[in-house]
Amino acid sequence: MSHAEPVDPMLSDDQISIMLRMQQSMNSKVDPSWRKARYPYLRAVVIEGAEAIEHHGWKWWKKQELDLSQLQMELIDIWHFILSETLLRNDDGGDTQAREALQTAISDISATHELKFDGSTYRFADLSLLDKIELLIGLSAARRIEVAVFASIMTDCQLSWTELFRQYVGKNVLNFFRQDNGYKDGTYRKLWGGREDNEVLVDIIRLLDSSQPDFKHAIYASLLDEYKKSEG
Repeated sequence: MSHAEPVDPMLSDDQISIMLRMQQSMNSKVDPSWRKARYPYLRAVVIEGAEAIEHHGWKWWKKQELDLSQLQMELIDIWHFILSETLLRNDDGGDTQAREALQTAISDISATHELKFDGSTYRFADLSLLDKIELLIGLSAARRIEVAVFASIMTDCQLSWTELFRQYVGKNVLNFFRQDNGYKDGTYRKLWGGREDNEVLVDIIRLLDSSQPDFKHAIYASLLDEYKKSEG
């Protein structure tokens, strides 16, 4: 995939605050004591990164097709865990400190074209998309959050910050839906009529207006409708 020009790295303060609040709500839904538990969120980034590679295709011995929609969705999953880790690392300063840390990381993206890791210098312009995802995996395994690498991957995946926000809200709602329907006790059905719920979500958010006040409620209602249909 060719290297595109960097996307506008700006998110509004409101969008950042909304995502952080939604992430805290999701984490509390899973475990009310999530801050004390200090789960290894960057380990989750490693696994989601490997899944992103699968959606890209990496096997040189067989024909594979890049699934851009699902690759973007894996980036949304990764963003959930980056937000969670950011919240943990700024726990003593409350919501304001986490928001400011994320604002600073995003504002620095346009000036960041390379980084040093494990004795080597990585220039983003010299790396393929797969190379960047592997780098993100390595950094996460080393417990480093590097939003600039993530943003460069977004660019190669044709994912703007505006679209990241829209898809993040959608996936956050799906995560709540999963929890409400037995995800934690193992009774949730992830396949709906032969399709994964992630795929159904992609279709739903394409049809809805993310600027509408009840955007997340509309997503939830649509998910519930499709889930019930798949039961029969």
